[in-house]
Amino acid sequence: MSIPDGKPTCPEIVARDLLPIMPLLMLDLDNTLVDRDAAFRDAVAAFLTEHRLPATDLTWVMALDASGYTARHDVAAAMTERYGDAVPATAIRALLDHGAADRVVLTNASREAVAKAQADGWPCVIVTNGRTAQQEAKIRHAGLDQLVQGWVISEKVGRKKPELEIFHAAADAVGVPLTGAWIIGDSPHADIAGANALGLRSVWVSNGQSWTESSFRPTHVAEDVATAINYVISAAR
Repeated sequence: MSIPDGKPTCPEIVARDLLPIMPLLMLDLDNTLVDRDAAFRDAVAAFLTEHRLPATDLTWVMALDASGYTARHDVAAAMTERYGDAVPATAIRALLDHGAADRVVLTNASREAVAKAQADGWPCVIVTNGRTAQQEAKIRHAGLDQLVQGWVISEKVGRKKPELEIFHAAADAVGVPLTGAWIIGDSPHADIAGANALGLRSVWVSNGQSWTESSFRPTHVAEDVATAINYVISAAR
């Protein structure tokens, strides 16, 4: 058998080349694929107990942390000022560097959804803001390194969501165009606004919250990431 230019080929190669290429699926990490806040809350509770600090400080630390959006050095400075000599600075750094990373869990439903997307041919890439060492520790601890084709971390590429360059870096990482891609994430500003700026489809993982932005909207809203992924897979068929 041959193709028009006369080069020899075989039916398997022709069939493979005729298969549709599935679009890129970009997935947020914190509070999307994994419940970062729950993991950090557990770490803070253990930290307070270990250092005999008031359990009621859990609310203060979580508010200070703001789901990881407060800069690490600002959180460290505030905690150091509050606890003074009662807590070594190294203990505070260890909490902020490893607390959530050591406790994140990938639910069975989320694992199955990502595996299904991969099995269906979707190139899956994690796109996350944060420090490289910490975010990679979460990815590996949760076992996501065995499920996705790659990941892009803001510190590594020097760009943060919703900057468009980080999404282009994700596409480049797996050699897939952005055309037709989907973005799934919990942040209206970082994830959905980024998708909107690129003209891409998106699913907002609400985690029980209500959408409040008026200038843009996601393509779809889902309660959790497993539901979001399953929606994307079904919608593209």
